[in-house]
Amino acid sequence: MLQSRSNTDIMRIDRLQRAAFGYFLRYSDAGTGLVADTSREGSPSSVAATGFGLACYPVAVERGWISRAEAARRVLTVLRFLAASRQASDRRATGYRGLYYHFLDMRTGERSWNCELSTMDSALLFAGMLTAAAYFAERRQVETEVRSLSERLFERADWAWALNRGDTLTMGWRPPGRFLRHRWRGYSEALLLYALALAAPRHAIAPENYDAFTAAHEWLSIGGAGHLHAGALFIHLFPHSWIDFRAIRDAAMRKAGSDYFENTRRAIAFQRSHAEENPGAFAGYCRDLWGFSACHAPKGRLRLRDGRWQRMLGYAARGAPFGADDGTLVPWAPLACLPFEPEASLGGLDHLLSRYPALLSDDRLPGGFNPSLPGEGPEGWVDDRVVGLDQGLVVMLIENWRSGLLWDITRSTPAFGCGLRRAGFEGGWLSAGGPQV
Repeated sequence: MLQSRSNTDIMRIDRLQRAAFGYFLRYSDAGTGLVADTSREGSPSSVAATGFGLACYPVAVERGWISRAEAARRVLTVLRFLAASRQASDRRATGYRGLYYHFLDMRTGERSWNCELSTMDSALLFAGMLTAAAYFAERRQVETEVRSLSERLFERADWAWALNRGDTLTMGWRPPGRFLRHRWRGYSEALLLYALALAAPRHAIAPENYDAFTAAHEWLSIGGAGHLHAGALFIHLFPHSWIDFRAIRDAAMRKAGSDYFENTRRAIAFQRSHAEENPGAFAGYCRDLWGFSACHAPKGRLRLRDGRWQRMLGYAARGAPFGADDGTLVPWAPLACLPFEPEASLGGLDHLLSRYPALLSDDRLPGGFNPSLPGEGPEGWVDDRVVGLDQGLVVMLIENWRSGLLWDITRSTPAFGCGLRRAGFEGGWLSAGGPQV
């Protein structure tokens, strides 16, 4: 598939992927290794973005963008900081019960923005740790320590506590002792969270907890086919950054005769169809310009370029079908969707860069843009932030399209396979002697 692409395509993809990885070099703290949530001055670290960064280092080594020794040193900086950081129930700690606050001060690691202890963001951090530990498998002292610290940190995470005596995982906890009301119940990016929580060596949840999670899945029948619905694109993409879901199925997917990879392909098709139909009559929408996900935008009632007034949503999870839509798009969508729909993604990328060239800054795409709003060029309103999570998705999913590197790493990592099997996944690469798809 990749071999059939033109040299121009490959060179452009390589340039954009390398620039996305550069975010993690530029926006990480030298002392803690923590990665900034966004490129804005004064942004705190996001532990989820830090997890994406850890998983991106193997890509950078294999692509020759950074030496193996330098990448391992950077990973070790993060892990040493996390191992030494304070775990306590007060408001200034880094984490509690082996889990971590959503946002941390870049230099001190203390909790920022009065945020929650996040189960999902902790899972993204651990997924990055496990990926880095599996890749840095040589006997050198630095790599040995990477593996040892990753194992110790993953072992102490108390997922069973995060159930808070319920049948599904809570979304988080706030000091000094209050769990968030909402739980991870029904299809979401928490597919990755449950896989890791089921695989925990000391404080694992039970398969019955995963069954309760999937029991609340929202299935739709669209065009005669079943679809597991989630409007925002990132929900589908986060788990696929790490796990190769092709031809492996849990009980819900076996019953539906599908898998999570095919379901994501349908989600992309629905996004493209929504953009083509353009029920809101927003500027620029077409089958080659799509991407509805969580992102920032202005907030309030604003006048569009065509004179209409539009209620803008601010930061919100936009989605299709049936999701919120105010004309704001995420420009990174074609890059992140390459493993699922390469032809549509490359066509979308061509369209995006030819019609909206000012979106690129240092070869990185911003968090969002809205061509329906007034602006200096056809791009309209453009977010002044580059977002760490977006850059991680771009690096990882491009690489899974180009070489399958990250999927290869996690297929060989016991925690991922253990968690998926405990969740009831079967087939494909999980089968004994089964094909490595």
